[in-house]
Amino acid sequence: MPAFTESPADREKLAAIRAALPATRAGIYLNTGTCGPIPAESAAAMRQAEDRELAIGRASRDAHEELLDRMAEARGALAAVLGTDIDGIALTHSTTDGIGLALGTLGWRPGDRALTTSHEHPGVLGPLAAVRDRHGIDVRVAEIGDGGDDDRTLGALERELARGGVRLVVISHVLWTTGAMLPVAEIVRRAHAHGAVVVLDGAQAGGAISLHVDDLGAEFYAVSGQKWLLGPEGTGALVVRRDVARACLPAVRGYFSAAVPYGVDREALWDDARRFEVAGFHAPSIAGLARSAGWLAMQVGLPWAYARAAGLAHDAAVRLGDTPGVTLVTPPDRMATLVTFRIPGWPAERVVEELARRVLAIVRPIPALDAVRISVGFFTTAEELRRVLDAVAELARHTPASLPPRPAIEFIELPRA
Repeated sequence: MPAFTESPADREKLAAIRAALPATRAGIYLNTGTCGPIPAESAAAMRQAEDRELAIGRASRDAHEELLDRMAEARGALAAVLGTDIDGIALTHSTTDGIGLALGTLGWRPGDRALTTSHEHPGVLGPLAAVRDRHGIDVRVAEIGDGGDDDRTLGALERELARGGVRLVVISHVLWTTGAMLPVAEIVRRAHAHGAVVVLDGAQAGGAISLHVDDLGAEFYAVSGQKWLLGPEGTGALVVRRDVARACLPAVRGYFSAAVPYGVDREALWDDARRFEVAGFHAPSIAGLARSAGWLAMQVGLPWAYARAAGLAHDAAVRLGDTPGVTLVTPPDRMATLVTFRIPGWPAERVVEELARRVLAIVRPIPALDAVRISVGFFTTAEELRRVLDAVAELARHTPASLPPRPAIEFIELPRA
């Protein structure tokens, strides 16, 4: 790897971290952008919660109080990672869930406009399509290229905002496709100047990059629990700006939305983000999410994790950009921890298969771009990246037809004594 260096103390810390993430021993783990490795500590907390539910059930007052305590613990841990206060956090079941809740706060009228970009995930597009089909709104798409040119991105969004009638801007902080980090603080400023509400998809940012959500100014910021926060699936959070939380009404409300037991009227709702907590939660998963976020903040250390992942990812992007036969898609000057590339002449799915076969790398294709994406975590080693990038360079020297086949690994069953 070109530039990234680590001290003996870093190597010692990394060894301890990887020991706490057993999945890093099963292959070269480069797909945290889909699901991150779960810390052993979090898995133990989930097992403990499951064992308690199995042994004594879930119907007692003590079980309910335990769930509320774990929910509060999760909010506190997430607030530390996301750079906000605990009263700004609502627990959700996914980024999609959070975005849907946010979109439901607007009193939509036929002909209203919502604005997004040409690189959004179904977690954004799905909730937008639901609002469009139900209320007859106009969803506008700003073409932003690969997202690496801030002037192009801002210009495309500004042109749509200038047309008038945009009530909502919903975009990603980090694009799941190209890995570009968008200038969200400036986008929020311009959207507000045109009277629009802003919802940010932070699925590829929360837990991956240094983040102070409150400084961005957006009304809503949604994250996934299972990606860079290393929690279980079916978890997430919605950060709601405090003035917005007090003033707006969720489209759906339930038992957990109200400060008054069994209350459903407006006056009964929490006066903070908790009014967006609608349905019940799986207690073991909430315990796991809380433990994972707390482990990141207190044991790994966020500044160290962010700096290490960013340095490794940037070096990987530079090397891919310098590799003959490889096209780097990720803009190296506007990136976070995702690196996307193509090998012309190679279908992305085939590249994913070959990297798994040759170096046990866990990566993913981006079908819309026919490209391959690697997610570089703080737990990734420089040697792992070197092996993967060497394998990419080998593929690029060949075509799918000319690549020498890799001998199959044979497992010989020894005779039993």
